[in-house]
Amino acid sequence: MTTETITADAAGTWKLGDLPVHRIGFGAMRLTGSAAFHLGTPSDRERSIAVLHKAIELGVNHIDTAAFYFSSLRSANELINSALSPYPDDLVVVTKVGPFRNYSGEWGTSARPDDLRGHVEENLRQLGRDHLDVVNLRRMRQDSIAEHFGALAELREEGLIRHLGLSDVEPRHLAEAQAIAPVVCVQNRFGLDLRNPATDELLRICGEQGIAFVPFFAIAGEAGSQGATTAHDDEVLAIAEAHDASPAQIRIAWTLQQGPHVLAIPGTGNPDHLVENVAAGAVHLTDEELATLDALHQQAD
Repeated sequence: MTTETITADAAGTWKLGDLPVHRIGFGAMRLTGSAAFHLGTPSDRERSIAVLHKAIELGVNHIDTAAFYFSSLRSANELINSALSPYPDDLVVVTKVGPFRNYSGEWGTSARPDDLRGHVEENLRQLGRDHLDVVNLRRMRQDSIAEHFGALAELREEGLIRHLGLSDVEPRHLAEAQAIAPVVCVQNRFGLDLRNPATDELLRICGEQGIAFVPFFAIAGEAGSQGATTAHDDEVLAIAEAHDASPAQIRIAWTLQQGPHVLAIPGTGNPDHLVENVAAGAVHLTDEELATLDALHQQAD
């Protein structure tokens, strides 16, 4: 398929609270290296900055990042700040807090509620912002998120955060958070070959309540933070061929067609892959193709 002229608006729009975004966005995790965190080799700085410039050129106005997205030489937040500041008026930068990595890159103890102000302030410093558009609380195996989410709600009242979201949660956590403050998005691991009944239920609930559902690793599949999967079912390959598209584009298209409230945030450090990912917003699966892929998802582990 022709990709050069396809921009992010082809996927349509949704709102994160009162902030309109194109439904195809960009995940910043892979800007920092060949694999996430300290698992690969650091990226070429100029190439990563070129990816961010290209994203804006293609109309991407939703970038997902975090202070703990860094490799031995690169920080996603620093790259975003260097490439895009002063930020476009319509750009929505979404961060997440909860996990913590020390300066050597090793994972530390999950944040306590009173640690979250420091996490938010670190994101503010790195991004060069006075407030954060959206902050997701990433649940780190806690049974209750009330204290953590309550701490973020206080920072929202102070004006450091505009909107709040959740990541890696179950339906009960969404209800728990909503009793404290509004939730504008939920980020869970979700993809064609990844099935979790609780996440499928969240997808439905978010649609009913007008909350954005933002899956991560939708292209990566089981490969997760290592990058895009190369294990594609025959059905995916056949549908890709029918659309003159890549299997990754079909995965993104299927993700977007799960509902108008679903936002895709595929990440890459490759400008060509970025163009391809954005162009997936123009791929429209037929009802038959969608049913075929839905059946694959239902069979996934």
